[in-house]
Amino acid sequence: MTMRQQWTVVGAVVLVLGLVVSVAMRTLGSELFPVGVGMAAPKFSALTMGPAPREKSLDDYKGQVVLLNVWATWCPPCEVEMPSIEQLHREFGPLGLKVVAVTIDDPGSEKVIQAYVRNHGLTFEILHDAERNIERSYQITGYPETFVIARDGTIRKKWISAANWASPANRTLIAELLGVPLPAARPATGDSARGAALTR
Repeated sequence: MTMRQQWTVVGAVVLVLGLVVSVAMRTLGSELFPVGVGMAAPKFSALTMGPAPREKSLDDYKGQVVLLNVWATWCPPCEVEMPSIEQLHREFGPLGLKVVAVTIDDPGSEKVIQAYVRNHGLTFEILHDAERNIERSYQITGYPETFVIARDGTIRKKWISAANWASPANRTLIAELLGVPLPAARPATGDSARGAALTR
C-alpha cells in the first residue's frame, strides 16, 4: 500500500468517525450530556398566564438569579413545596431573585392553573408549557424538579422532588448568588409552615 493510499484510508476512517459522533450527538445528546450543576441552563419558552398570554424564555431573565421550578397542578409533592417557594420569593424577590414556575399541565388547563395559583396565594411568576418542551430541554425525570440558575446562566443547584426552599441552606445559596447579606429568617406561618416541614 502506497503512502497516498494509507492517507486515503486514514481520511476515510476519520470521516466515518466524525459522522458517527455527529449522529450520536443528535440522537443521544441528552443521554451523553445530562443537564446538571455547572452546565449552562438550557433554553426554554412558555406562555404567561392571563387574558393575553405571551411567550417568555430564559433570555428574559438574562443576568438574573433564577429559581426555575417545573411542576403541575396534579402533582402532590409540588403542592407540598409551593409554600416554601412563596416564602423564598417574598423574602428574596425584592432583592432580585426571579422565581419562575413552569407548569406542564395539559392544553386548556388555564382556568385550573389560575384557580390553583389563587387558592395557594402564589405571587411569583407562573408560566404554562402545555407542549412540555421544557421536559425535553431540561431532561425532567420527576415532579417537581427545580433548578437554581446564577447570573452567568449556569445551573448551581438541581433538585428532584419537593424541597423546603426556605431552609437555611437554600436561603444561604440564594443570598450568595444575589451577593446580598442573608436576611433574618422570618417564622413560617400557615401553608408556609407546612412547606417548611421538609428538610431541604
